[in-house]
This record gives sequence, C-alpha cells and structure tokens, in this order.
Amino acid sequence: MFNIVFYNPQIPNNTGAIGRVCVNTGAKLHLIKPLGFDIDEKAVRRAGLDYWKNLSPTVWDDWESFEAANSAKGNFYFATTKYDKPYFEATYSENDFLIFGSETQGLPESLLAKNEDLCITIPMTKEGRSLNLSIAASIVLYEAIKQNFEDFKGFM
Repeated sequence: MFNIVFYNPQIPNNTGAIGRVCVNTGAKLHLIKPLGFDIDEKAVRRAGLDYWKNLSPTVWDDWESFEAANSAKGNFYFATTKYDKPYFEATYSENDFLIFGSETQGLPESLLAKNEDLCITIPMTKEGRSLNLSIAASIVLYEAIKQNFEDFKGFM
C-alpha cells in the first residue's frame, strides 16, 4: 500500500522497528545504501528478527537507481525538520513513498531543495529535537493509512 524509504540508515534498531511496522501495515520497506549495519540472513537471525522473512526489503545502491525505478509509481514525500509543512497537511495516496534520512544527517540538502513542495515535517516544541527515526516514520505512515483507511481495511 505505502512505501517507507530509509536513506542511509545508521542504527539497526530503527530499521528493525520500522520493519515490524511495515509487516503489520502492509507497507514496503526500501533501504538506500550505504547502510550502517548488516542485514544478511545471519545478522537478522542473530538479532531475533523473526518477522524479517515477511518483510522482503528492497536495498538500493544509491538514490539515483531508487528514483529511476520508482518516480512514476507514486508521490515522494520527504520528511525533514528543515521545512514547515506539517505531515498531516499532505494528501497521501496508495503507493506513495515516505522518505526519511539517516539518524545523524537527515536527507541531503540538495534533495530537499529540489523537492521543497513535497517536504513534510512533524511539529515539535522548541525544547525538543528530532524524533527517533522509526517513530517518525510510523507517525507519518499511520497518517497516510488514516487518509486511505477504506483501502487499508482490505488488508485487515
């Protein structure tokens, strides 16, 4: 139904957590290299990710190959703290891509600048700082599901 994209993820626990959310929502997970961890069968088994076999993430070598293969399949939304459009003001459709940057650097400025009208943010207080990556992705994903709940019911 929806696609979660982690661009250069660094922390394996975040990817594991969003993987579980993807399995439970029918979302497809895309990981864009470089990854800060291993996801081979041995590493996944050692981490106890028993649901991973139901996930089948797609790993991309770089942004360019991901974009070339997917740009015509759905809208791209870029989650960032650098723009002001709240995630709940976007209109999500089936097959859209919800794109999140690495835990340490976010998405590249050049990518955000080319897609300003598709940048979304999760409102936070001034005292806070960016949210955990898997939590942020879950928040936006469930808003997309909420907006398309009639379609989602077919998965239940």
